[in-house]
Amino acid sequence: MRRFLIAAAAVLIVAPGVAMAASSKVADLPAGAFTLDKKHSSVIAKVMHLGVSLYVLRFDGVDADFTYDPAHPDQASVKATVDTTSLDVGASYSRKFADEFLDATKYPTATFVSTAITPDPDGQSGTMTGDLTLRGVTRPVTFKVTFVGVGHGILGGTVTGFSAETTIKRSEFGSRNYLSYVGDDVNLQIEAAFNRK
Repeated sequence: MRRFLIAAAAVLIVAPGVAMAASSKVADLPAGAFTLDKKHSSVIAKVMHLGVSLYVLRFDGVDADFTYDPAHPDQASVKATVDTTSLDVGASYSRKFADEFLDATKYPTATFVSTAITPDPDGQSGTMTGDLTLRGVTRPVTFKVTFVGVGHGILGGTVTGFSAETTIKRSEFGSRNYLSYVGDDVNLQIEAAFNRK
């Protein structure tokens, strides 16, 4: 193990260009199946609080994968899951909020399955529509997606990243607690890093 770590460090020191080279061109994204790098990804939500500030929270338990063929980018397929009990509001009552707003004990998993990918003309961005299931309710949701880059991982392999954003109404998924105080619109911001399998 020690030799492995020394070798990895040597690669970074001697040839940082090899380990860290990246491209922001989607044309450089190779075909394949990719799985989420959970340590370098995040799902952030923002919701209006008392009409005066945006309350920011995150989910710590997230997983996802996608398949991609550069010859048919519109046929890419994305699947994702979120552990609703992993809601983190930066306070001791995070788990309580997970139950009050997401009914997390009864519905501990939220899922998203893409149904359509529509690249923009530049190929660097586009829209991703799919079925979001939250609190046992399934509704179509469309994300604006931006390709961030593709490159080599520190220890080898291909890594890539995307940003995605959408806004949903929580009431449409049965979350109606405290609507007089906490906004209905929930902005979801996703930063996702993937490793090619």
